[in-house]
Amino acid sequence: MAHVRIDRIDRIDRVAHLVLDRPERRNALDEELVEDLVTAIAELEAADGIGCVVVRGDGPGFSAGIDASTLAKLAAPDELRRIRGAFVAAYDGLERLPIPTIASVHGWAIGAGFELALACDLRVVAADATLGLPETRMGVVPDVGGTGRLTSLVGPGRAKELILTSRMIDGTQAGRLGIANRVAPSAKLTAATAALADELLACSATANGLAKRIIDRAARPTWNDTLDAELDAQLQCIQTPEFIEAYRRFLAAPGANTPTARR
Repeated sequence: MAHVRIDRIDRIDRVAHLVLDRPERRNALDEELVEDLVTAIAELEAADGIGCVVVRGDGPGFSAGIDASTLAKLAAPDELRRIRGAFVAAYDGLERLPIPTIASVHGWAIGAGFELALACDLRVVAADATLGLPETRMGVVPDVGGTGRLTSLVGPGRAKELILTSRMIDGTQAGRLGIANRVAPSAKLTAATAALADELLACSATANGLAKRIIDRAARPTWNDTLDAELDAQLQCIQTPEFIEAYRRFLAAPGANTPTARR
């Protein structure tokens, strides 16, 4: 069963919703979901008439991060390279879509789930949502583009504070930091997302696609180097005693894919 679906809704089908559809696992990202994400992104790229893509999670939250079953494989360097490569391909593919993308975040976006939201062009976040990159508490680093994308949004000082402390923030704080473009009460998140989509639809799809490509290139001119540095750092991290101990504790804990397990 596919864990990602595309809903064509809003404004005569010009807005596509890319929906993480694994609510029973809090939309935790495993290899199958990432494969489905790649397939859905390719379908969107080939589709006609789409002016905006909204990325959201079904159920009570956006995504609780990487699935425990997938995390269990990452202590082996070869598996880390393989699985991380699939995540990077999906997230970079989403970012390269010639269509503006909006992450509509409710509930939580944690770890790899937050990195997915960062791979979108814009973010509309519920005021009471929880966002963060808790990787350093696990003895690792955000390694699917989160370090570079967060830094380009908030600058190195704020990015260091959030990543080096594993600090969690709410939607209101995300707005103040410039991570969220729009913040809304949970009950009005759908309307706020639709309003931003309408603003995008009022502009030229061709111009928007070209403009976002130029902006991304200007913001991160050495993107491939950043991705390589993330991988090198992660390969070092998974050999440390801190990671090995945190990794064992995490996998042994009940509810490993709950948001509280990531704080």
